Amino acid sequence: MFRYETFGDETQWTDTLRMNEVIQAAVDPVTALGVGLKVDSDALPAAVVDAIKAGAVDLTSTQTTLTLIELGAVVGVQGTVATADDGSKTLTRVGITCALCHSTVDNSASKALGLPDGIGKRLDGWPNRQLNPGAIIALSPFLDSLGADAATTVRGELNSWGPGKYDPRYIVGGGITDPGVSYPAVIPPAYGLFGLKNAIFTGDGDVQHEPVGPVAYWNRYVSVTQMGGHGTFLDPRLPQGKGGGTGVNNIGADGVDMVTAHLPALQEYQYSIDAPAAPAGSYDSAAAARGQALFAGKANCASCHSGALFTDATEGKLHPADASVAADKVYITLSATQQWRTSPLKGVWQHAPYFHDGSAATLADVVTMYNDNPNRPLHLTEREQADLVEYLKSL
Repeated sequence: MFRYETFGDETQWTDTLRMNEVIQAAVDPVTALGVGLKVDSDALPAAVVDAIKAGAVDLTSTQTTLTLIELGAVVGVQGTVATADDGSKTLTRVGITCALCHSTVDNSASKALGLPDGIGKRLDGWPNRQLNPGAIIALSPFLDSLGADAATTVRGELNSWGPGKYDPRYIVGGGITDPGVSYPAVIPPAYGLFGLKNAIFTGDGDVQHEPVGPVAYWNRYVSVTQMGGHGTFLDPRLPQGKGGGTGVNNIGADGVDMVTAHLPALQEYQYSIDAPAAPAGSYDSAAAARGQALFAGKANCASCHSGALFTDATEGKLHPADASVAADKVYITLSATQQWRTSPLKGVWQHAPYFHDGSAATLADVVTMYNDNPNRPLHLTEREQADLVEYLKSL
């Protein structure tokens, strides 16, 4: 389900946004890799790999992209491809899955084939921080129906997000909630989630608002309000138009809910994905040991980043808006809780940039921003800050 289930969202990506037309007309493999789409090398037949090695595959042809989609090799993209008598292909339907944003690849095939990064074995749960969803959606001819001025404004906002960011409160239920005003967040990892009582940055997801579980809350929100899957979502705590108020009802004409029944198994799969261990040799062990003492002591990080998962979200705790030193102060106001969940730190080495808005490019930036916080400065020396960074890199 995580890799291949679209929840019927082809109605949004094909019938409304007409992305099948965009892909067929303008998205060759080089372009696709350039906007962060990934190719699952395990889905490529040996004959195709051999042809690529021999230079017999045109990577500047959109027909090659359609072949990759037909093979199920484009991570997070599901399509129906028709082949004419002359061999030409047409993408008749296209939809997306969870894996589009929350999987990447190890680039092993890219290296072996001498091609740009983006081809290799799947790494499920790893956020695709190269994906540029705003730039992709901005290509949709549907936006022209908004009128010339509105289309220009919306496209400008979508293109401003940049790689690895997406605003889940900007486009809700297929509609633009506030053209020209967007607060994109970094795509979060979908690993290391088991044991958390609150999901996502603001902790909106919990069992009180989704009986299946906290991650299932966000799966329902995204599959219905963002992907366009056939289901319903309502959270009265959310602001009007953000999934609150009357909520979002995307049940198709046949009246079939294609989301709810999938939520338990989907959540269980996500729970099964462990955070990746730090690569050998990627940090200074002696400095990390000193940093561990600072983490629990002088820096007091462990007061919130506690326990085996390095988060008090295992206890259901949330924190007020001023607990974060991130640059953006608006995103939290568009949430259900208007509070922050403490981010789990296992695997934190893997998913730069940091904070919900990506305002810290590196872990060193994170430590500096907290150390220099005028409300609660840490008073760490430069050496202590460096040691703390090495500890974070080890988690």
